[in-house]
Amino acid sequence: MKYIIGIDLGTSAVKTVLVNTKGEICAEASKNYPLLHEKTGYSEQNPEEWIQQTASALNELISKSDVRPEDIEGISYSGQMHGLVLLDKNHNLLRHSILWNDTRTTAQCHQLNEMIGEKRLLEITKNQALEGFTLPKLLWVKEHEPEIFDQVAVFMLPKDYLRFKMTGFIHSEYSDAAGTLLLNVSEKKWSEELCQLVGIDISICPSLVESSECVGTINEEFSQKSGIPLSTKVFAGGADNACGAIGAGILSSGETLCSIGTSGVVLSYEERNDRDFAGKVHYFNHGKENAFYTMGVTLSAGHSLSWFRDNFAENESFEELLSDINNVPIGSNGLLFTPYLVGERTPHADATIRGSFIGMDASHKKRDFTRAVIEGITFSLNESIEIFRENGKEITSIVSIGGGAKNDSWLQIQADVFNTKIIKLSTEQGPALGAAMLAAYGCGWYNSLEECADLFIASSKTYHPNLENVPVYKQLYALYKEVYSQTKDLSKKLNQFSRK
Repeated sequence: MKYIIGIDLGTSAVKTVLVNTKGEICAEASKNYPLLHEKTGYSEQNPEEWIQQTASALNELISKSDVRPEDIEGISYSGQMHGLVLLDKNHNLLRHSILWNDTRTTAQCHQLNEMIGEKRLLEITKNQALEGFTLPKLLWVKEHEPEIFDQVAVFMLPKDYLRFKMTGFIHSEYSDAAGTLLLNVSEKKWSEELCQLVGIDISICPSLVESSECVGTINEEFSQKSGIPLSTKVFAGGADNACGAIGAGILSSGETLCSIGTSGVVLSYEERNDRDFAGKVHYFNHGKENAFYTMGVTLSAGHSLSWFRDNFAENESFEELLSDINNVPIGSNGLLFTPYLVGERTPHADATIRGSFIGMDASHKKRDFTRAVIEGITFSLNESIEIFRENGKEITSIVSIGGGAKNDSWLQIQADVFNTKIIKLSTEQGPALGAAMLAAYGCGWYNSLEECADLFIASSKTYHPNLENVPVYKQLYALYKEVYSQTKDLSKKLNQFSRK
C-alpha cells in the first residue's frame, strides 16, 4: 500500500500525519517549539526549530507506523499564515521569523493606508492593512533594521521555508501568498503596483504555484535527518486555514467552518473572486484551484483557554478544566470574558485592545471563570458569523474542528450561540489532513479534492441549538459586544504601563 504525509507547521508545534490510500490515519506525531516574546506585542520564532522538530516528528512517525519509507509517495504542507522569513542571496536566514500574532506594526499599517489608500488596497488584496499581515512586517524591518533589509534576496512564509529546506527549491502558493498584502487575489499574481508604491523590489517575492503542484523531491540532507526517502514527491501545500477547510470538506458553495486553535477562525467557501465585504472579513485564495474563501479571525481563541489554564490551573488537563462547566449557568453567574489577549482582528482591527473579565465578585469560582472564557471565545467567533449573515450568506450548518470540537459542552455552546447546527467530524485532524489530501490529489490517487474528501472525511455527531438557550445567549451576546467600546480607551491608556 502507498502512503502520503501531511505536515502542519503550527504556531506552537508541528504535527505530522501518515495516511494510506483508503484515507485512514496510520500514525501521527508532533513536536513543540517555543514562541519568543521579547517585548509586549512581539512574537517571533527561530525557523531552524521548525526544521529540527519536523525532522524529529517524521522520524517518530515512521517508527510508530512500521511503514516502509519507500512506500511513502508524497508529502504536503499546511502552515501558520503571515509569518515573515527573510533570506539573503546565499539563502541564509537573516533574522528570526516575525509571526502572525505579532502586533508591532501599527505604524506601518497606517503608512500603507496613506501610501496606497484603503480603497485601492482592498481592490487589489481584498483585505485591510492589519498588523498580522506580512507586508507591514517587511516595512517594519525596512524602517527599524535597514542593515538586514538591504541584504534581503527573498521573503518566505513559514511552511514555504520548511519546504525549501526539505527540497532546496523556493516557491509560495496562492492561499498563503494571499495573506501577505502583496498578492492581487483576483488575478493570482504579485502586485507590481503595490511593490512600487511601498518601495519593495518585486524580485524578493517567491515564484507562485498551485497548492497541489509537485515542486520537487526530498533533498539528501533532509532525507538523512528525517528518514524520508529522496524519491518522495513534495507538493506545495496551503495556508493553515485553507488546509483546515480542505480537511473538513469545505469545498463547495455555502459550506462553513469554525476552527479553534491558537487563533479562532470562521471560514466560508466562495466561488467568486469579486464579492465585496468592505474589508470586514478576510478574502483569500483557497487551496482548491480557482476557489476562494472569506474568513473572520479571533486572534486569541484557544490561546485564551491555554493562558487561563497555564496561569490558574497548571496541574489540570483541558478535559479536567472543562469537566465542570455544565454545572455553571449561561452567563457564568454574571461573568463576561473578552479574549483580546494579543489585540483583535475581526471585527475590531485593533492591536491595542486587551482582554478583560467583567462582573467579578467574591462568589465566583474557577469553574465560572472557565465557562466565561469558553463563552467569550465563542461570542468573538459569532461576530464573524454575524458579518456573513448581514452580507447575505445563509449559514445552516457549521463544521467545527480544533480544540473547540474536543468537548461536547463547548460544541453545544457553539450551536446555541451561533444558532445553527454544529457538525463534529469522526476523524478530526484539521489542517494536517488537508495537507495530506493535497498530496493524495497531487499524486493522482483521486480525480478531485471532492472525491478525496468523500473517502477521507465523515461526520460523527450533530449538535442542534437548544431553543431555550438561544434567546438567553442573544441577550448575553449583546452585552458582550458593548465591552469593546467601553474598554477601548482604557486599554490604550494602560498600554503605557505594559512591559516594553
